Amino acid sequence: MMRTPGLLGLRGFLAFTAKLWSFLLYLLRRQVRTVSVRRRQGAPYIQPRVQGGGVWEGGSLRGGGVVIDKHPVRFFVHKRPHVDFFLEVVSQWYELVVFTASMEIYGSAVADKLDNNRGVLRRRFYRQHCTLELGSYIKDLSVVHSDLSSVVILDNSPGAYRSHPDNAIPIKSWFSDPSDTALLNLLPMLDALRFTADVRSVLSRNLHQHRLW
Repeated sequence: MMRTPGLLGLRGFLAFTAKLWSFLLYLLRRQVRTVSVRRRQGAPYIQPRVQGGGVWEGGSLRGGGVVIDKHPVRFFVHKRPHVDFFLEVVSQWYELVVFTASMEIYGSAVADKLDNNRGVLRRRFYRQHCTLELGSYIKDLSVVHSDLSSVVILDNSPGAYRSHPDNAIPIKSWFSDPSDTALLNLLPMLDALRFTADVRSVLSRNLHQHRLW
């Protein structure tokens, strides 16, 4: 069967349109990833701390805007997969506290979105509560509670908790992988730790993990 010139022209046009649409989608995905990476490097990956708390889940969370140095800034962040379920479960076991090196005006807005009026992220600490040391912000867990035997920090940056490595659970950074299950994988450990007299007696055995990321 012979193809008519008209049909050939239509097929060519459709093929060109499909390629153009694929290229535009590629550019769009690239732009979204760029925004996500910049936000994650800026600090919003709220670190839970058992007494500690947040993290992100799949899908964009439109945070709206804040004003920094008299300039309005609109930001977009992505929630790590399963974070809502994670917060719901862990908040029944621990008091959750947000401790982030982000500026308060930004960190507070993101924490509000994560909390979503549930009242599980009431206590929050920001950049002004950190100690600046050699260009890095160190999180002093004693500001959360004087008894460190019951405090755990979940963080993707070993440098942030280097003053209290025996209280830390390391977690890999997350950018955009929708199949990530890091938060779900932590639930058994967090469940067990709440029955431990001193969390440091358990977590100090896993210090080698802190070098993995």
